[in-house]
Amino acid sequence: MLDSCQNAQERWGGVHLLIDRWLQERQELVSAYKAISNSPQAPITNAQALQRFCEILVDYVSAGHFEVYEQLTNEAKAFGDQRGLDLAKQIYPRIEAITEVALTFNDRCDNGDCHDGVSLGEELQRLGALLHERFELEDCLIEVLHNAHQQQVPAAAAAPAL
Repeated sequence: MLDSCQNAQERWGGVHLLIDRWLQERQELVSAYKAISNSPQAPITNAQALQRFCEILVDYVSAGHFEVYEQLTNEAKAFGDQRGLDLAKQIYPRIEAITEVALTFNDRCDNGDCHDGVSLGEELQRLGALLHERFELEDCLIEVLHNAHQQQVPAAAAAPAL
């Protein structure tokens, strides 16, 4: 039984660390965004800052899809949280749509199509608004799929070991 509880702590405590690391990366993304969006000409005059922003952007959205969301969903399943899983099914499509916009932006910049200062400034503004929306959706998922379970032990871990 103690092994099961320790295993649960390691497993779900790891989710907490994963989320913390991901939220730190979000802060880096926001800082990189601010560095290139302060003026319409900034991304053009500082291609290195734009490249850095794109790298962090891809890392952040990838970590969300391939690490964090999967772990949050697994956690909700382990706790039998159907309400949380239903919410995730509603929210994920919007997050995926925002991810597509972010990846398209990155692909354009990788192809050298991010050189028009005015349209790039407008695109960055749009992307910034979408990222803000995404952050709010992600915070909702973290609240419902993780924070609600922090003091609970999943049913499988609570059962005595045979």
